[in-house]
Amino acid sequence: MSESVRYCAKCSYIFLKFTLVAYATVFWLIGGFILAIGIYAEVERQRYKTLQGVFLAPAIILIVLGIVMFIVSFIGVLASLRDNLTLLKVFLYTLAVCLILELLGGIVALLFRNRTVDLLNKNVRKGMVNYYDDLDFKNIMDFVQRKFKCCGGTEYKDWAVNMYHNCSAPGPLACGVPYTCCDSKPNEVTNTLCGYKVLEKERLDLINIIYVRGCTDAVFLWLMDNYKTMAGLLLGILLPQFFGVIVTWLYITRVEDAIEEYGNYQDILINGEAKKQGKLAKCCKCMPLFD
Repeated sequence: MSESVRYCAKCSYIFLKFTLVAYATVFWLIGGFILAIGIYAEVERQRYKTLQGVFLAPAIILIVLGIVMFIVSFIGVLASLRDNLTLLKVFLYTLAVCLILELLGGIVALLFRNRTVDLLNKNVRKGMVNYYDDLDFKNIMDFVQRKFKCCGGTEYKDWAVNMYHNCSAPGPLACGVPYTCCDSKPNEVTNTLCGYKVLEKERLDLINIIYVRGCTDAVFLWLMDNYKTMAGLLLGILLPQFFGVIVTWLYITRVEDAIEEYGNYQDILINGEAKKQGKLAKCCKCMPLFD
């Protein structure tokens, strides 16, 4: 092999190959696991659902994410095992595009924060309309209202969009809010009708009765207060992808160098016409040296 190496000469071909195979295999298994969970959740959802909609079906999101991870990672496993430059480049470009899209999405969401909030509120209100018809959304909304001590999207009066909580509706839920909006003390048995007729009252009259703050603002405030946690979470998502891009890129250069130097070097290895060097030599070279 030529004396000059394009990038990072100390990263050997063998090291990069096994690193890339292990990396792609791990995410292939994770993708399969996510896909299995999504399929199971969707099967359960189909048994009870009365509402169609991707936003209201987290199982669909899990299925899509699982399929993408499974296919892309499988391409990475196959490409790294076979040293197929076309598949390696597909894997590299796919990882790079996903990474760039995630970064751009985050930047756009921050730059157009008001529009992001409006879009989020619009989808939350759409879900609130069918709150009792979709268990997925109901469970998510109940958790958010309890966790962040909030009620509704922008405020508690958003619950008027629900046919059961609208003030013109019949029954005990009319002009009220779900009990998960109630300001209950720890270990206290919650009164499920604690939100009775609260939509007819003003915010100041509801102190210590229900949470009057909207959940959108509550979640954003929590994110700002816990920026270190969020930064760690984002790094945990982005760094593995960045690592995959770098390793794949370096591995492609090694394969291209080998092809340029030896032609179809895999045939040479298979036919036994090449001699592998010692382990110490492999640690410092891109490819095993050939006589």
